[in-house]
Parts: sequence; C-alpha cells; structure tokens
Amino acid sequence: MTVTDEELVQGMMDGDQASFEALVHRYHAPLSGFLQRQLKDPGRAEDIVQETFLKLIRQLKDRRSPDNVQAWLYRVAMNQCRDYWKSSGYQTDRNRFGEPPERKDERPSVVEMAERSETRREIRQTLEELPQVQREVVLLRFYQDLKLQDIADALQLPLGSVKTHLYKALRRLKTKLGKEQKAPMRAEGGEPDGIAER
Repeated sequence: MTVTDEELVQGMMDGDQASFEALVHRYHAPLSGFLQRQLKDPGRAEDIVQETFLKLIRQLKDRRSPDNVQAWLYRVAMNQCRDYWKSSGYQTDRNRFGEPPERKDERPSVVEMAERSETRREIRQTLEELPQVQREVVLLRFYQDLKLQDIADALQLPLGSVKTHLYKALRRLKTKLGKEQKAPMRAEGGEPDGIAER
C-alpha cells in the first residue's frame, strides 16, 4: 500500500527522516523536470527544487502542514521561478520549453499526437505567445500531468478559472496550429482561404 503525501508530511513533522526522503523521492524528478523546461538551466532548476524542499521543512517546523502537498510544492517552485525571471531580467521570448516527459500509459497525450504531426516548433512558439497563466496551466496539465484541481491549488485559482484558461489556451493552440498546418487552397483563385484578394 502506498503511503499518502499526508502521512509522509505527518512523519516529517514527527521527525521521521525516512518520510522526508520518501517525499523527496516522490517529487524531486517531476519538479526538476518542470523547472528545467521553464528555465532551460538544470543547475538553476536544481537550486529551486532544493529551496522548495527547504521551504517545506521550515513550514513544517512551524507546525503548518499544506492541505495539498503536491500543489503546494509546484506553487512554491513556480513562484521562485517567476522571482528568478524578474530578478535576472529573463527574456520572455526565450524558448523555455523542453521535451514532454515520457508517459507510462499507452494512450498518446495531446502533446505526443502533435509531435507526431511534426508541429513541435509551432507548439513551442504558440505556447510562448500564450498569456502566462494559460501557459502555466497547459504545462502543468500536459507536461506534468496534474489534475485540474491540483493545478487550481498550485496556481491559487478557482477550478472554473483553470478550466477557462485551459479551454482558451487549447482553442488558441488549435486555431494557430490548424492555420499553420494547412492553408486550404480555393479552387479558382489558388490562394489560401482567409486571404483577401487585393
């Protein structure tokens, strides 16, 4: 039987080193992967992961346990990432997206299907153009495979807002990628649909 996050946190609060190690083992790689895709700097990503776990330890020493540990860890890591971008003058037009993680199940994800269609570059470019919250929702949902409620907790947004941001982001991705993948030719004029004759 798998030990829950809540049980591990309680163990940490009781001073159990094994609980801390188990929680780090559970979340280190996913957090690190998420941050590396955001920052494109493995060293800086590792620093933020370490600081995130240190913040959790400090919070638990004050006997304050997060309601949702996974969401709390992502929220703290994301906030540190944002602080890093602000403090270093990080350019928002830089490509911060890496490869999506390998999935353990057999069904292809939306990202994998798009990559099979050879649209990786277009996806990255379109993700860069999304408003920050929409981009974060897409990354957490499809690259980190978080549930919508966990995303809402991590971003401190109502669940309905997360659904709206995801819907708008996916609609924008679909619209942009659909236009770039094919521009249907009109039978008579030979110009792509949507381009007015001058």
